Amino acid sequence: MKDNSRRGFMGKAFGAVAGVGAIASLFAMKKTWDPLPSVKAAGFTTLDMSAYKENELVVEKWRGKPIFVLKQSKEMLDTEDKNMSQLTGKTTEAMDKKRLIRIGDAEYMVTIGLCTHLGCIPGYNQDKKSFLCACHGGMYDDTGMVTKSPPPRGLDIPPFKIKGNILVLGEEGPEYKKMKETGITL
Repeated sequence: MKDNSRRGFMGKAFGAVAGVGAIASLFAMKKTWDPLPSVKAAGFTTLDMSAYKENELVVEKWRGKPIFVLKQSKEMLDTEDKNMSQLTGKTTEAMDKKRLIRIGDAEYMVTIGLCTHLGCIPGYNQDKKSFLCACHGGMYDDTGMVTKSPPPRGLDIPPFKIKGNILVLGEEGPEYKKMKETGITL
């Protein structure tokens, strides 16, 4: 009789240890399937838009890509209106200004800083208020629109959402969805 109770106790003890081991193994496996914290953090980037200065290009980083942020000055906005109305008879509101992101009283160009031709990084000329891709001579204006070929389209606008004075890159807000629906960005 003593032998049975000892055997029963050992069986239960072994079963308990095996059960705890199985649960620990499942927990460890699940943890390896979860994305790393660095990957989770790379999904969204928040930008405080009050920190940017007019006509000063700042390059941020989102998902390993350069993001160009350029706060438009009144002079830049007036020049765009004048140039576009001379070329098309329409104001910029119908054209380039739709590419700008309005936060508070300011307008910003926020684009992925890769040329849409071959993926080079264009340089910004603060005096001319334009971008030049040195690889093949493509040019963009201060809203990210192509002014000289070979780029097939303007600089791409990353998905964004506006939360007060904060721009969250990586989330699709209503402003971005509208840009996408109207063909302003891909």
